[in-house]
Amino acid sequence: MNVKQGFYWRCVFFITGIIILSLGIALTIKGQILGVGSWDVLHIGLQKNLGLTVGTWSIIIGLTILAIDAIFTKRLPKIGTYLDMFLAGIFVDIFLYTLPDLHNLFEQTLAFVIGIVLLGFGCGMYMVANLGIGPRDTLMLLLVRRFGWTVNRARTTMEVSVAVIGFLLGGPVGVGTVFMAFGLGPVVQWALRLNEKLFFRASGMESAVL
Repeated sequence: MNVKQGFYWRCVFFITGIIILSLGIALTIKGQILGVGSWDVLHIGLQKNLGLTVGTWSIIIGLTILAIDAIFTKRLPKIGTYLDMFLAGIFVDIFLYTLPDLHNLFEQTLAFVIGIVLLGFGCGMYMVANLGIGPRDTLMLLLVRRFGWTVNRARTTMEVSVAVIGFLLGGPVGVGTVFMAFGLGPVVQWALRLNEKLFFRASGMESAVL
């Protein structure tokens, strides 16, 4: 398998993964009676107070994070980080617009559960491509480097902080928010291992992943 073919499969996994995780995010938002992920609590809170779409706020917050990271590290992220940010914001808005609104507890719970699985699978799929991490993970790593925190402390501090700010702005917080904070990691880990195998079979490049 040559380099061009390997890069082709990286792009396929990267873009497909972002589309799948965006669908997962949209489904969790459609099932927001249970709450949503910490960052989406913030995005929805900002939407309620200042207008614009959830996806647009995701992009704006992402750009802000990347600007802060560039100031402190004096380097720019990989191109994949920008693509992740813009594509995810765009596809989240597309799915939120096209998916029907859900009105009862069963439908919203089902959407939320399916959304968690798709979100975790999509994260694992785009991470395998190794073309750049998202802005939120960039911020997590910045906190680790600047303050000497563990990854777990940095992520927990981030998740709690944005959830609190989003809640104060009127974003939906619930049991689902807590579940996503602690339950999404194992789903992503499972998806990462599965997608490593899928990538290897598709590309034939044993050392291409992570």
